[in-house]
Amino acid sequence: MTAHHHASHAHAPAHAESSPDLSPTEYWEQRYSGSERVWSGKVNATMASVVAELAPGTAIDLGCGEGGDVLWLAEQGWTALGLDISATAVGRARDEAAARGLDGASFEAVDLDAWEPEPASVDLVTASFFQSNVALDRTAILRRAMTALRSGGRLVSVSHAAPPSWATDHPATMVSVQDEAAQLGGSAEEWEVELAEERPRAATAPDGSAGEHLDAVLVLRRR
Repeated sequence: MTAHHHASHAHAPAHAESSPDLSPTEYWEQRYSGSERVWSGKVNATMASVVAELAPGTAIDLGCGEGGDVLWLAEQGWTALGLDISATAVGRARDEAAARGLDGASFEAVDLDAWEPEPASVDLVTASFFQSNVALDRTAILRRAMTALRSGGRLVSVSHAAPPSWATDHPATMVSVQDEAAQLGGSAEEWEVELAEERPRAATAPDGSAGEHLDAVLVLRRR
């Protein structure tokens, strides 16, 4: 991930257990090095449904994990950079990009808490389940990332709005899409809220029964 990641991407899974003795880098390195693969490698379907309507350009994915979203973006014609705090995750993402011959996909291991993007340099910033059980200044990171957007560029964020329907205890911080739109949207003269909604997503519970996730989907466009 990045200094954290995606709970589905870079910032670890929202269900992972945290340790007060581990730094974010240590936590995520332990998380990724503990198994051959943490994520499915597939693109976040909700994010893909939004981005598929956009003309390809340049993109940054926050908390890219093993690179599923970045690889998909590159396959769609985007030049995409994935950022994650875990060097192990980034190494796997690079290997997969090389195996697929995706020159448009690149990855860097970076602590997003210390990351400073180049202003007005990209057309898209994505963040899929950028939530964490360990220290993550999510709002500050997203705000900094938004400075990288050119006029007409978009932030596309997909987050956990609620625990899975079968969960009785879920430690990750949930996201209110309306609150986040208000926090990040800033001046209406500078930002347009193109989408701010909750979307249910079918899922399978650990016992095999039918369940549901609730995603918070936010799209902000720089005017």
